[in-house]
Amino acid sequence: MRKYLFVIAILTIVCGCDMFTIKKKPANDSLEYVAPATIPISKEELNHYHEILLEYFDSMLLTDHFNGGILVAKAGNILYENYKGNIHLGKTEPITDSTSFHIASTSKPFTSVAVLRLVQENKLSLNDSLNKFFPEIPYSGITVKMLLNHHSGLPNYIYFIPASEWDQHKYVTNKDVLNLLDSLKPPPVFSAGSGFNYCNTNFVLLALIIEKITGMPYPVYMKSKYFVPLHMDHTFVFTAGDSARSTPSYNYNSSLWPNDFLEMTYGDKNIYTTPRDLLKWDQALYTDQIINKRWEDSAFTPSIFHSKNSLPAFHNYGLGFHLTITPTGKKVIFHFGRWHGFNAAFSRLTDEKVTIIILGNKFTRSIYNTAYAAYNLFGNYFPESDIEDDEQETLIEQKKNPARNQKSYKTFSKQGKVKK
Repeated sequence: MRKYLFVIAILTIVCGCDMFTIKKKPANDSLEYVAPATIPISKEELNHYHEILLEYFDSMLLTDHFNGGILVAKAGNILYENYKGNIHLGKTEPITDSTSFHIASTSKPFTSVAVLRLVQENKLSLNDSLNKFFPEIPYSGITVKMLLNHHSGLPNYIYFIPASEWDQHKYVTNKDVLNLLDSLKPPPVFSAGSGFNYCNTNFVLLALIIEKITGMPYPVYMKSKYFVPLHMDHTFVFTAGDSARSTPSYNYNSSLWPNDFLEMTYGDKNIYTTPRDLLKWDQALYTDQIINKRWEDSAFTPSIFHSKNSLPAFHNYGLGFHLTITPTGKKVIFHFGRWHGFNAAFSRLTDEKVTIIILGNKFTRSIYNTAYAAYNLFGNYFPESDIEDDEQETLIEQKKNPARNQKSYKTFSKQGKVKK
């Protein structure tokens, strides 16, 4: 017995006193958010920008029946913040900094970052085939990267499902979109990788891929992996259980915009958040907490330059992010969104570390133009507004011309602009 104790003692001395300590793996790999230090700006500079922005928004947006929230920050310092209107039009509950808005297609960057994080963790490859995850899907040659940069050529579900025999009293789910691609086999817009077509189907499928890899529903995964660790306390992915707490949306004439059968799909839309939570997200993107520089750079790199007959040459798309490359060489990283009466603008002027966030629940295109025109308040950006309304169509627009929608997925050019 003494002999064995002697051997153990010698091994302990040679190998270290913690030889028999079992190092447990972390319970999970969730982010541990550390708020990035804001770069302080002088009181004079803060007051200067605040006065400029106050006059700007008073003249550009606040006189246009705006109902929502606005936040502009520089290096994490809030320069201007304003909330106007009521959550329910005709009632008295005011919109505040904790009112969550549906940000529509501005949800796509969240899905993109979640995918790129899985790539960074070696759980996924950008070159993985769509058929690897969904062997039943009748489209070949599509990769994860093509879904992220809209080069897949897939038909857009918000067009081909309303034109099908789907019972519009029944909600469409992400799984339904996948099944309908298999059963209906709507023709692709173009062969995989041969063009650009902004398409919501891509991000519905990316959300399904996230679920397959993580084994968690997308809303649960996004909350546990990102929203909770980043202290985005008023951010969630909408599900049926959120109906009571979700902010309603309204048309330009203040009439309520009712929910419809496309309400439950996510990945391409359906994140609710606030301007302050989006600022936390924006600031985290300046660190390597979410994804490292390699994958962030890939997301912010233009994937294709559009022809002069389509979008302007300075307008582009990376992996889940819109990009504007101005004639002066400046880059804007942004994503706008629209769903029903919700409009969302999220722009990042990375040269100046400026963030412009405008969210509203009463339809107005002025949100996009106001955000875009604000770039020149901080630097020499492209002087003319040329916002492409490439976000989701409303059901009212679809019902006005059902014949157009029945064939709309066939009438896109290679660059993705609808031929009218």
